[in-house]
Amino acid sequence: MNNVAIHPIVDSGYRATDASFAGGTLVCNCTSNPVKVRVKGDIAHNHACGCTKCWKPKGAVFSVVAVAPTANVEVLENGNKLAVVDASALIQRHACNECGVHMYGPVERDHAFQGLSFVHPERFQEKGWAAPGFAAFVSSIIESGYDPGKMGAVRSRLKEVGLEPYDCLSPGLMDFIATWTAKKMGVLAA
Repeated sequence: MNNVAIHPIVDSGYRATDASFAGGTLVCNCTSNPVKVRVKGDIAHNHACGCTKCWKPKGAVFSVVAVAPTANVEVLENGNKLAVVDASALIQRHACNECGVHMYGPVERDHAFQGLSFVHPERFQEKGWAAPGFAAFVSSIIESGYDPGKMGAVRSRLKEVGLEPYDCLSPGLMDFIATWTAKKMGVLAA
C-alpha cells in the first residue's frame, strides 16, 4: 500500500454513501459559537481537490469538496463570523473568520456552475453523504509546495483508493462546462 497521505477522509477509506441522505448541518472548527450551515438534500460531484484556493484540514494535501444548489444552503448560526475569502474569485468562499474553515462557496456570476455552492462535506455533523468520486486539479498541489518528484506516487495513491486523478475536472464536468459555453456562444442550440 502506498503511504502518501491525501486527506483524512480519503485515507480512512470513507465509503459510507447513504442513498437516503437528505442533507445536514456543516459546522466550523470553533469550540464556542461555531458557524452552522444547513444543506438540504444530498451533495453532488464530491471529489478530492488539489487547488490552492480550497480549505484543507491541517496536514491534508487535498481538500474534499462537493456542490449543492445554492438555494439549498442556509446559514443557521453565527453568520456574522463569515467573510468572503477572495471577492474576485469565481467561487465566493465564505470562511469563518475565527477558525478559517470555508463553510460554503456560491458561484454567483455568469458561469456553468452559477447557482451551485461548494461545500466541504467532512464538516457535516451527519453521516452518509456521497463519497468522493474523483480527484481534480491534482498537479496544483505543486503550487502549494508539494515535491514534483512525488507526483507519480500521489497519482498512484489516488487510483489505489478509487479516485481517478485529473488535472482539471472530471470529463463529465468538463463536457458540461464546454456545452454551457457553446450554447452561450450560439454554437449549440440552447
